Amino acid sequence: MWFEILPSFGIITAVLSVPGFALYGLHKLTLDNAYRRNTDERWERVMYTRDMRLTGNPYQCNGLEAIPDK
Repeated sequence: MWFEILPSFGIITAVLSVPGFALYGLHKLTLDNAYRRNTDERWERVMYTRDMRLTGNPYQCNGLEAIPDK
């Protein structure tokens, strides 16, 4: 019958969802933040490197106070 496919469907769905949940924990462990910034566009990569250079943490909100006065 059609319901015989449900156990194998459940196993395949569970196995394929593991990497997505594992990345959440891996990012939390290594970056101290569970979410990544989107760096697909060039502008986003530039802003990521700018925030990393100014504060050392690209996930911290930066304002004018993050730019050092010279």
